Amino acid sequence: MEEDERKERPGDVSLPRTFTADLRGRQSVRATFKLTEGCIDAISIVAAHLGIKQKSLFDHLVEDARNLRSIAREIQNIKLSRQGRIQKTFVISRKSLTSLDRVSKNYNAPRDALVEFSVQRLLPIIAKEREKHEKRKEMLGTIADHFKEGKRLLFKLRNVLGVEDPVCQKLETVMAVYENAYANIESFVERSKIIENFDPDTLKEIFSVSED
Repeated sequence: MEEDERKERPGDVSLPRTFTADLRGRQSVRATFKLTEGCIDAISIVAAHLGIKQKSLFDHLVEDARNLRSIAREIQNIKLSRQGRIQKTFVISRKSLTSLDRVSKNYNAPRDALVEFSVQRLLPIIAKEREKHEKRKEMLGTIADHFKEGKRLLFKLRNVLGVEDPVCQKLETVMAVYENAYANIESFVERSKIIENFDPDTLKEIFSVSED
């Protein structure tokens, strides 16, 4: 009886095996691939423009087991040329790496090829983000002008009301937030310029393949 009570002690925590396995699967690991420059750029572009970590993007692509198996059937038994490929290490989840390795082995499909074909799914997103990027650049000038107008108004209020006036102080608070937001927007647009030189064809024509 005492043994049973010890097993059911309220302070004890027992996690289901499936939950524990899921947590282990989400652990971060490093995986190195040899990818084309276009593939690496595509990953960087989407991560930067959507404001997500490359790990999250990578996991989203690779954890789609059904799509991964479909790709593997198409590229079964092919051999990739090493020319023009860059060795790149990514941080991904253990679950994603396990899935990638399993599909690669089961279908005799190069792991690098599985990654590159998966990244091709990002092309529609990149096309939309390129359009948005051009609009953001145009609007950045409008935002800059609006910010300068706000600073001129604050300067005027300081002269008319004095720096200690409550209205002046409230506008100072607003402009401080605006200045930080404007700096972040400007930085985001600058970082996003990588999309301007991206050529989708470099990702569509990524393979120089020969049969075994």
